[in-house]
Amino acid sequence: MIRLRPHHLLCMLTYKGEGYSQEFVKNFDRLTRQLAATGEPVEVVSGPDDVCAPLLESGECHCFSPSVVERDQKAAEELSALLGEVVAPGATLRLTPARLAMMKTAFRNGDIRSACVECPWKDLCDGIAARGFAGTRLPG
Repeated sequence: MIRLRPHHLLCMLTYKGEGYSQEFVKNFDRLTRQLAATGEPVEVVSGPDDVCAPLLESGECHCFSPSVVERDQKAAEELSALLGEVVAPGATLRLTPARLAMMKTAFRNGDIRSACVECPWKDLCDGIAARGFAGTRLPG
């Protein structure tokens, strides 16, 4: 099972192979391939997750900062409303292509973007969503 913190459920929608380091990108590529190929369930976690792993190893970790925890809270609230189920630590989600398409539409429309307001990647993700998610790693 892939472990993701709530705001990474948003990040993966616009992920297209850019990140903090080569190790980060390699890891995120592996995770998105795994999700796309197998439909493996996602366990929602609190704090650092499978996406964070390379940052934890490098010592350049912002994964515990209050702003990141706040991003998780905002993403969890909006995703819970959108998906009609609680998105909280311990929850298991199936990210089917239809569900990913629904999430991408809501992301593009700004319905699930409050977690992104202070994110340093916001402008990149805005552009990716505006271009219809071209080149992103996950279907939907």
